[in-house]
Amino acid sequence: MHEITQIRKLSVWIFFIPLLAINLCLFISQNPDFLENTLFKVDQIGRSAFSIPYLDGSLSISRASRTYPQYLIFKPAMWLTAVLLFFYWKNNNNLINNLKNTNFNYKFKTFGILSAVFLAIHSVFLGIKFDIQLYKLFRRVVLLLFIIFEIIAQGILVYHFYKIKSKLENLINKKVLFFKMILVSILATVGILSLPILLQSGNTHFKHALEWNYFVGVILFYLFSRFFWRRTT
Repeated sequence: MHEITQIRKLSVWIFFIPLLAINLCLFISQNPDFLENTLFKVDQIGRSAFSIPYLDGSLSISRASRTYPQYLIFKPAMWLTAVLLFFYWKNNNNLINNLKNTNFNYKFKTFGILSAVFLAIHSVFLGIKFDIQLYKLFRRVVLLLFIIFEIIAQGILVYHFYKIKSKLENLINKKVLFFKMILVSILATVGILSLPILLQSGNTHFKHALEWNYFVGVILFYLFSRFFWRRTT
């Protein structure tokens, strides 16, 4: 099917583009000397000592990405990812309609596209400074909505595939479907359990480490999608 081919291709890009972007920003943040005395001199705020934020939470994705020149990488990468997400969820909706012989806009498509919209909005406002408490709250809400809608969309989509897995016998890898179900369950559980800590002040290192790992967990869903579908002709 045409949609399966497109989903396989989109999944790879949705995983690797943001993953490479955030880690390249991290590398630049920790190695500013590479760009010293060039047009791309790293802003002082965007510099940091070597660390592994996935483990120690020494800095946030925002700090590593929001200043010059890192935002020249991060923002276009997130905008492109948002566009790819739109087509990913659209193609999945078309695929489910073809398999079920229906013509609906399923809820996973709505939540998936909304998550893409909020990712794009978050990228636009990242690094823009306004000393207004309401603006800071707006940025946090936008990021939170991206995560919530993304997890909901992933969960609903996996549920749909689980219900019709017998029809997909020759098209999917059932082991990967199982891994996708576990991943979404873990993301949802960790998100709920971490919410009280996230709402409290302090615990900065924990929040930063969670941010890095959670983001990778969210996009790992798309890498699984690449191996979920068997190659079609």
